[in-house]
Amino acid sequence: MRWTGDDRLPPLYRRVGEAAFLLPRMFRLFGSTRTVGPAHGPPALVIPGFVANDRTTAALRQALAEAGWRVYGWNNGMNLGARADTVEILRKRLDEISPDAPVLVVGWSLGGLFARELGRAAPDRVRAVVTLGSPFSGDPKQNHVWRIYERVAGHKVDEPPLPRNTGKPPVPHLALWSRKDGLIAPRAARGLDHERDEEVELSCTHMAFGLSKRTTRDVVREIDRFLKKDS
Repeated sequence: MRWTGDDRLPPLYRRVGEAAFLLPRMFRLFGSTRTVGPAHGPPALVIPGFVANDRTTAALRQALAEAGWRVYGWNNGMNLGARADTVEILRKRLDEISPDAPVLVVGWSLGGLFARELGRAAPDRVRAVVTLGSPFSGDPKQNHVWRIYERVAGHKVDEPPLPRNTGKPPVPHLALWSRKDGLIAPRAARGLDHERDEEVELSCTHMAFGLSKRTTRDVVREIDRFLKKDS
């Protein structure tokens, strides 16, 4: 399929840029999995992207913790793609994290698609959903990962075990995206007006959403602004 404008896949040099960003920061893929942040801070759950785990999101979780959140990983090992029980597993994780207070759910890349479905399934338990470079909109092949995804996950991207619903979940949804993303088409991560509440463009690579200290601080700043505006 031939896409134009922001529907187009990122060019080759953007993909190379992802590798160039990641290589000197490989050590950040092996961060701590412990819960971080003040014991009585508002709860937040961070869901990793495809073939990532809680160690990969350590920098992002630490940035949220420094802003006062009590931050938890998803505690489900490596994200190897959608499964029929993914949302139910995440609902149970919400109960473990906070039996009463609504939880902020932040999803990086594929994790953002899970976050949206969790907000749809348990709107009373989710304070808001924030997606980071997540391809929740448009064609499921508007990214450079879908072929690898199909091999690892064992299903077609357009035939997932979870229904693909591009409509906005019934909770506040902030979509953060970047035109410098080397993996995801801008339109896919930005979404349309009826698919999220607000979108904000950051200047970063796809990997930077979870690994860059500067970008994770930008993410936290936008989350804080969005929640204050929504309250």
